Amino acid sequence: MSYKKGEIEDLIFGVHAVIEAIDARKEINKIMIQRGMDKALFKELKEALANKKYTLQFVPAEKLNRLTQKNHQGVIAFISPVIYHELSDVLADVFERGDIPNILVLDRITDVRNFGAIARTAECSGVHAIVIPDKNSALITSDSIKTSSGALHKIPVCKTRDLEESVAFLKESGLRIVACTEKTHDLVFDVTMTGPTAIIMGSEEDGISQELLILAHQRAKIPLLGTVSSYNVGVSAGIVLYEKMRQMILS
Repeated sequence: MSYKKGEIEDLIFGVHAVIEAIDARKEINKIMIQRGMDKALFKELKEALANKKYTLQFVPAEKLNRLTQKNHQGVIAFISPVIYHELSDVLADVFERGDIPNILVLDRITDVRNFGAIARTAECSGVHAIVIPDKNSALITSDSIKTSSGALHKIPVCKTRDLEESVAFLKESGLRIVACTEKTHDLVFDVTMTGPTAIIMGSEEDGISQELLILAHQRAKIPLLGTVSSYNVGVSAGIVLYEKMRQMILS
């Protein structure tokens, strides 16, 4: 993965600086640790990380050196500019307000600008929360926030260790799970989305995982008249969320 200027602004480096962030319970997207880093420093870092659920990535020194030319001591942490929310808390709040839950699940969307654009559309169309996996997903950075026009500061983002488990929780909570995929004959315009709904959008590379497709109540596709095999996922999300909003307004 390459890092744009806007993303690098969201990192801290150095063992003690990272430990301070951990102790302060800062929202950390992930921590990169140099393979073969100083044993004493690694021991200190390992003690701080004990029983914590951060995403760790062990990388060669060259990767860290590309991110900063300063003394990183073998560790760099990516700090999230937003606070992540618990899906159960968000859903409980929605039900308590008497609203009809409208949740967007993003299965391995890795492009930061796609993610930001989808978040902007989601906020405009009344989505209550965006659910993402803690691995193989775009980080929330200053770049994604800029692309979202600030929507990522307004819409709750729930990061989960197990996306399949989170979708199962939504299903058990009474939401209708709609998977947006070309692997169906049902058009999105014929799928009812006026009740409590969770819409799943798949990755740019291979769409929605088979495990999530199995959990879905219904699959829905967007019609294509051209020869290109699919829409950009950001465009697809806009079409599907607009259709849901249209149905809600007319119901």
